[in-house]
Amino acid sequence: MERREEQQNLDFTMDNVEKALHQLYYDPNIENKNMAQKWLMQAQISPQAWQFSWQLLNGGKVPEIQYFGASALHIKISRYWGDIPAEQYESLKSQLFAQISVFASGSKIVLTRLCVALASLALNMMPDTWPHAVSDMVQVFQKEDGQTDGGSRCLALLELLTVLPEEFQTSRLPPYRKGIVRSSLTQECTCVFPLLRQLLEQSDTPGFVKQKVLKCFSSWAQLEIPLTECEELTVAAFSALRDPELFDSAVEALVNTISQPDAQRYVNTLLKLIPQAMSLQDQLHQAVQNGDIETSHGICRIVVALGENHSRAFLDQVDHWQSFLALVNMIMFCTGIPGHYPVNETTSSLTLTFWYSLQDDIFSFEAEKQAVYLQVYRPVYFQLVDVLLQKAQFPADEEYASWSSDEKEQFRIYRVDISDTLMYVYEMLGAELLSNLYDKLGRLLTSSDQSTSWQHTEALLYGFQSIAETIDVNYSDVVPGLIGLIPRININNVQLADTVMFTIGALAEWLADHPVMISKVLPLVLHALGNPELSVSSVSTLKKICRECKYDLPPYAANIVAVSQEVLLKQIHKTSQCMWLMQALGFLLSVLQVEEILSNLHSLITPYIQQLEKLADETPNPSNKVAIIHILGLLSNLFTTLDISHHDDDHEAGEVKKLAVVQGPNPVVLVLQQVFQLIKKVLSTWLNDAQVVEAVCAIFEKSVKTLLDDFAPMVPQLCEMLGQMYSTIPQASAIDLTRQLVHIFTNEPVHFPPIKSLFLLVTSLTLSLFQQGPRDHPDIVDSFMQLLAQALRRKPCLFLSSELDVKAVFQCGVLSLKFPEAPTVKSSCNFFIEFLPRCGELAPVGQVVHEEGKVLLQATLEGIGGQASRNQMDHFADILFSLNKNCFAYLVVWLKEVMQQDGFPSRRLTQEQKDNFSQQVVRERVNKRRMRDMVKDFTLLCRGLHGTEYTADY
Repeated sequence: MERREEQQNLDFTMDNVEKALHQLYYDPNIENKNMAQKWLMQAQISPQAWQFSWQLLNGGKVPEIQYFGASALHIKISRYWGDIPAEQYESLKSQLFAQISVFASGSKIVLTRLCVALASLALNMMPDTWPHAVSDMVQVFQKEDGQTDGGSRCLALLELLTVLPEEFQTSRLPPYRKGIVRSSLTQECTCVFPLLRQLLEQSDTPGFVKQKVLKCFSSWAQLEIPLTECEELTVAAFSALRDPELFDSAVEALVNTISQPDAQRYVNTLLKLIPQAMSLQDQLHQAVQNGDIETSHGICRIVVALGENHSRAFLDQVDHWQSFLALVNMIMFCTGIPGHYPVNETTSSLTLTFWYSLQDDIFSFEAEKQAVYLQVYRPVYFQLVDVLLQKAQFPADEEYASWSSDEKEQFRIYRVDISDTLMYVYEMLGAELLSNLYDKLGRLLTSSDQSTSWQHTEALLYGFQSIAETIDVNYSDVVPGLIGLIPRININNVQLADTVMFTIGALAEWLADHPVMISKVLPLVLHALGNPELSVSSVSTLKKICRECKYDLPPYAANIVAVSQEVLLKQIHKTSQCMWLMQALGFLLSVLQVEEILSNLHSLITPYIQQLEKLADETPNPSNKVAIIHILGLLSNLFTTLDISHHDDDHEAGEVKKLAVVQGPNPVVLVLQQVFQLIKKVLSTWLNDAQVVEAVCAIFEKSVKTLLDDFAPMVPQLCEMLGQMYSTIPQASAIDLTRQLVHIFTNEPVHFPPIKSLFLLVTSLTLSLFQQGPRDHPDIVDSFMQLLAQALRRKPCLFLSSELDVKAVFQCGVLSLKFPEAPTVKSSCNFFIEFLPRCGELAPVGQVVHEEGKVLLQATLEGIGGQASRNQMDHFADILFSLNKNCFAYLVVWLKEVMQQDGFPSRRLTQEQKDNFSQQVVRERVNKRRMRDMVKDFTLLCRGLHGTEYTADY
């Protein structure tokens, strides 16, 4: 049985191919289908394909079998052209023409495949062997052959002409051939376009044939044919837009023609297209009136393609400014098309990039011309703002409630695009835009007209917020008025309330400079905190205010803390918003007196401490774990921003409103000391859980980063706890926290002993882990390498300790260089870059480098030779550079020895290339950049990639 299958594998006959196809299409067994598919793929590329392909095309077979035969022919011609003897080209061409004539009135899928095969043949033979391929095709199918009717021949020719440019776009022709063939095709369009135009303009041409004509034109348009050649066909395509049956095909053809990058060279032709586009206005208005979304969308695509691709060319033609302005106004109509995106219209979003490119083009002119165009287009852009804010409006509440979640999300993204456009337009319109929005909002809110919808107010605020979020509005004279207007807004809707919140948040920096106005808006924010539907907007706004305005918030602190505490205990907000809220409170508490901080911390944290005590006594289960991580997260986020020393203040020295110097222990430290035993108790139960351990470490890591020297009283306890944690179960988060302590406190004599003990313990335990096999712990290895590098930077004398096995540490570093994880390799390289310069000052380091340095060089060259990822090469180059700088005499000897090994570091290298590289390395002791470039070139040689296209941009 097996032998028969093997025999069949080699026996690519017509019968076997048919059996395999039957198996592929009709066998219910999926394994048999997969086997058949693999076998058929081999069959298609086999030499026998030349025989069975033609046989499969014979009459009487089902289309699926005939299709396979045509596909096999295409594969042989397109991929294995070099295997076909030149003397067979003509017979192959004749056979394909004959088969296309047969299938012109047969199966359409087989016809298309045969046309693709002939197209591939033509592209490979053009222009030398078959100089007039396209005109020959046209002639062949225009001759009557007695077998096929004229209509079928015409359709077959159109199919062939359509697939020809498509096959060119996807062909595997080498770049130099591609340019020659493109040029040849472009010249041959003169025998295609008149035919297409004739068919399109003849009244008796059937609609389905005209569709094929437009599709064919669309295909040729993408060959970057000069717009002058396309002009008459383009006009005919504009006329075809009036026929509903041809509309979609005409749109594609016109968009492809207009969007050609080369088209802007033909300004006179482009100018003739503006009236053609303008002539579609009645059709566009009619479509909008009738709710015909497809038609309005298609016309919009055409006018936007014309405006967006060629605005610079049109603006250059100053004499025709009115003509272009008319087109711009038509695009404005498309931007403001009635209906709500994406439910009643999908067109307006297509126009947004046009407004960017038009503005950029206006600003690209010299001052004089720019001033003229600004005079013309500033009013247009003010109108655009009105239109965009109209489009950004929410629909009526009932309608919005009926939208699907996907439609709501698309509308949200659409509003973000509008927001970005408004921000960009500010560059052109400046402060006048803010005044304009403020005046409209003022009139709206002071009007006695009760019919004004909340949507109108929300959109104006949204426009203001879009600009204030990214533009410095501190000098705007309308912001005080806006802050005064906000409390007058009747906030009776979630979307409006959200936008009010985000607008206040966007003005937080302005409030910091105008603290008297805080009282106007803070009550609104605190009120919104209690509404779960406003969770993101209210919490993020409070956080911005607490961060930017903290020095002016003490009078409001009690109220802010009370409201925040209440919503936290009611569990109104999701986890991430709870964390933001804690960060906000951290900023706020930072500026209070120590007694106030402590009393607020006590009331804020006590409920959580009580809950944590309860959880610590319970048997571990998944819901407990979630609650514990949540509480630990709240504490660490609070301590992240509670900084009474104001390390992070970026005010200029003269501006900082300095508080009295704090005497006594830091409030955060006092709290940490109070809860330390409780945290240890939680840890003892959850030591096996990486996420809980990480959450515990995060509290201390964020506190250390924020408090810096103020954290000092906690150092001995924390070192002891970390040692116990790491001794039980080594985890990366514990090493990262150890690294923080080394970074901040290791040079303080009083704190050095506990940190030294912890460092030696972590090192010893991690070395043991290496002996057991570290591959399962790339995160631990990564963190350990970073810890060693930090110790060498901050306290190199740690490596003089008799308890530290420097040789084992070095060997672990070499092993880590071979890890597949990029971060681990990078950290290992950084360790050696810190380690090697210590050769002279630290005897144990010097001794290890003397004994083991060759092993490091070997591992580095293995990485460069192909074992490591190419994007790591700079780090490996830096090791070579450091070896050269710090161990030059050794390196010369080691390089000579390792490069003598056969096939090292790559079998692709000659001894001359290796010697050349070695000489370059030992010569380069000054310029690190040059060493990196040398290593990049060498690694390409090692990998067999040097000089290939694949590395062109590397």
